[in-house]
Amino acid sequence: MKANSILSADSIRSDFSAAMSAMYRDEVPAYGTLMALVAKVNDETLAADPHLRDRLEATDSLERISEERHGAIRLGTPEELSMMRRVFAVMGMFPVGYYDLSTAGVPVHSTAFRPVGAESLSRNPFRVFTSLLRLDLIADEALRREAANVLAARRIFTDEAVRLVEKAERDGGLDTADAARFVAEVLETFRWHDHAIVSTDMYKRLHDAHRLIADVVSFKGPHINHLTPRTLDIDKVQARMPQEGIAPKAIVEGPPTRNCSILLRQTSFKALEEAVSFIGADGGWQEGSHTARFGEIEQRGVALTPKGRALYDKLLNDTRARVRPAADGSNAAEYEAALADVFKAFPDTWDGIRKAGLGYFRYALTKKGQSVTGRSADLETAIEAGLIQFDPIVYEDFLPVSAAGIFQSNLGDDATQDFVASPNQVMFERDLGATVLDEFAHYAGIERASLEKCLGIVNMATAAE
Repeated sequence: MKANSILSADSIRSDFSAAMSAMYRDEVPAYGTLMALVAKVNDETLAADPHLRDRLEATDSLERISEERHGAIRLGTPEELSMMRRVFAVMGMFPVGYYDLSTAGVPVHSTAFRPVGAESLSRNPFRVFTSLLRLDLIADEALRREAANVLAARRIFTDEAVRLVEKAERDGGLDTADAARFVAEVLETFRWHDHAIVSTDMYKRLHDAHRLIADVVSFKGPHINHLTPRTLDIDKVQARMPQEGIAPKAIVEGPPTRNCSILLRQTSFKALEEAVSFIGADGGWQEGSHTARFGEIEQRGVALTPKGRALYDKLLNDTRARVRPAADGSNAAEYEAALADVFKAFPDTWDGIRKAGLGYFRYALTKKGQSVTGRSADLETAIEAGLIQFDPIVYEDFLPVSAAGIFQSNLGDDATQDFVASPNQVMFERDLGATVLDEFAHYAGIERASLEKCLGIVNMATAAE
């Protein structure tokens, strides 16, 4: 195969995300309504704030807004996770971060498959939050064995999808024709199936153990349970959803409304109750229903350093110690007020966040800085002199408490359960067949590389102190 016939992984990812979006809009019409609302709010926000448009253009991310979205899937076995890693690698998506959701009452641990290079992110930032069911957290030993047997018998990838992954690994990629077949075949893994692979009785027992367990075990494959557009004003989208006939969850997960957005804020419309047929006692089909799929919205802010993340986690814990948000939204206003009050301790200017060492920033020479030669200064002096500018590095990853909050609000008010907190990154990476990328090291590397480009101006030894 000639090298020039290989389609780029970025192109395959773009094609796949577009196909996924079209399929999900067809399966869940409310998602299309949500996308239209987000696009309208984004246009209004950009029109009202020219500085925001300029900043997005400066950081090469304005074109990303309409395409920025992520999906989420839940897998049942280590074999499924390992193969999914290989599938996503064909699309230039790699595992970043380890998330233990057992601490928040959800029996899974997760990673995010996503592009990692600046050019790939700029081309298409599609990511998939991928969770693996923790069967070891199911207390009922008999049910655990039954669930394992059901999962062991299913095959979530088509034979052709597996063949094309193997071909891509062997040949270093896929040509245009094979890439198109690959997208179509892999899409089948994420498709909704309205016929379960378990009986009504087993579904009920899985459901009683945890509603997410029932969602993972009961179906032919890991249907995409949500897709997520990116908004520039999540509060406005949250407020307008009811006007569009969409019922939002009670609160926005993550940090409060701020002048300078940090990390990630998420909300969603509530999951749909969908008709499902279960295996009957006589071998026929028995009508029932299942609730799992929903639409989500995200607003992304600056990536935080370990120091910034520690402060964020502390402030979030302090807020929840004061007011724990109720699943039914009965204390939403009280919680949001407490969140805003507690987070006053977190600086809310870009320079304040930067100088406190709480966030990661990308540095670049200004026009003035580009015209200066033979001069060295420490970073702060160079910034004050207008030689160097800085922009926040967008957080491309996820938050365990927020993810659990989204899951729980869409699984039902009774979904919150207590599991023994049991993070096990070693086991997860063994099942994955690879190590996950450390997000902090990744962001630090981006910041460091940008500073090195300013080397002619900045005394790096001083700046690194």
